[in-house]
Amino acid sequence: MINETVKLKGDLVITVLDKDGKVKERREEKNLIVSAGLTFICSRMANATAGVMSHMAVGSGTATPAASNTDLGTVLGAREPLDSTTASSNTVTYVSSFEAGEGTGAVTEAGLFNAASSGTMLCRTVFPVVNKGANDTMAITWTITLSAS
Repeated sequence: MINETVKLKGDLVITVLDKDGKVKERREEKNLIVSAGLTFICSRMANATAGVMSHMAVGSGTATPAASNTDLGTVLGAREPLDSTTASSNTVTYVSSFEAGEGTGAVTEAGLFNAASSGTMLCRTVFPVVNKGANDTMAITWTITLSAS
């Protein structure tokens, strides 16, 4: 009998830079792959009708991530298009930049989506406050790792 367990894990690196390009804050966080995200992954394995992950959003919600989540608690601004997506062996890395005036405020959550609005959320995370001022930029690098054991 073969018994194999497949695991998904997400890691984020959040970096906030001031208007002069100096690092104000750098964080590493974990995330929850939500039920809709797992369904999305299975649908992409069967066919390519579901759009690929294309946007990231940040918010100020603080509710604990749950498998049933389909959006952030409170979005700050609009979802931002991904700057890049890179797949290699068992990882996919997504990068998005929130420029001055985008996603401004007390950021406490982030999510990864396949559309600018509506669509499917792959994963969500909540973390201690990252303060992004109006003149700051923030980059999020989100890595999803698939492993078997």
